[in-house]
Amino acid sequence: MIKLTPDIHKELIELQKTKNISLEGNIIRMIDHDGDEEFAKYLEESLAKDKETRRRRLEITKQIQEKNNELTNLNAENQRIMDELQDSVKNMEEQKDQIEIQNRELIAWKEDNERISIELRDAMLESERAKEAAERAKDAAETDLDMMQKKTQFELIGVIVKVSLFVIIGVGITTTVLYVIAIFNGTDTQIIGSTWSNMFGILLTNAFSIIGTIMGVKYASEKPN
Repeated sequence: MIKLTPDIHKELIELQKTKNISLEGNIIRMIDHDGDEEFAKYLEESLAKDKETRRRRLEITKQIQEKNNELTNLNAENQRIMDELQDSVKNMEEQKDQIEIQNRELIAWKEDNERISIELRDAMLESERAKEAAERAKDAAETDLDMMQKKTQFELIGVIVKVSLFVIIGVGITTTVLYVIAIFNGTDTQIIGSTWSNMFGILLTNAFSIIGTIMGVKYASEKPN
């Protein structure tokens, strides 16, 4: 045990009263009050004060540790959030680059579609012009063919009419010559005259029949459908 002089006892007690400063720590238990009741009370109060101070320090230390733990956890959470934000920013930048690439592809696709549309429109216009030209050529060819057919029909009709007239005239002249020869030779002309008359009637009838048939065919061919 540690023994102090009465003067030190008084100084320590006076220091507690005036400055509120007391001994602290385990040294209090090592001091002997040496029968000094006032100093014994001082030691008792100093020990109680030391216990209270230690208790408060312990609580403060625990609170500080809890705060430190909270701050550590909060720092870790903040770091996690920062990492997530950095990942989000990185993903957003990658998505931005991807969107820009897609936009460029869409613009190129749009330009290609516009170019193809223009080419298709030009091709359709060219096709329409070609179709119109073909229709005009067809109409011209049909007109020419119709004119050629009509011309051929007219020429054929003319040839048929001429041949028919030549045949009729030839037969009529031949019959007439035979009839005249028979008269000059004194031959009986009653039968020949009757035959000659019938022959002319038949020839005229056939001639008009041929001409009527040809005119009917011409009219039918010229009549619009």
